[in-house]
Amino acid sequence: MEREQKLRRDRDMGANLKKLRLAHGLSQEKLCARLQHHACDIGRSTYEKYERGELNIRISVLIELRKIYGCTYDDFFAGLDSDEN
Repeated sequence: MEREQKLRRDRDMGANLKKLRLAHGLSQEKLCARLQHHACDIGRSTYEKYERGELNIRISVLIELRKIYGCTYDDFFAGLDSDEN
């Protein structure tokens, strides 16, 4: 029987996700509504887990967040480089 391989969470970008959301004056609910408008079906409780570092964020969500925020992908990973720690 094949076992599903999962990505190990070794970095937490949750603080960066929250910082970007707050910098744009969005609540989690409003952000999720915008994501849904971008065909990214995500609920507030799931997004909250991303910010808490309890769940790995999907790449498709990062792509849509970059469009909403008008930021670079580096903004999501700021401070997570092991050379910076």
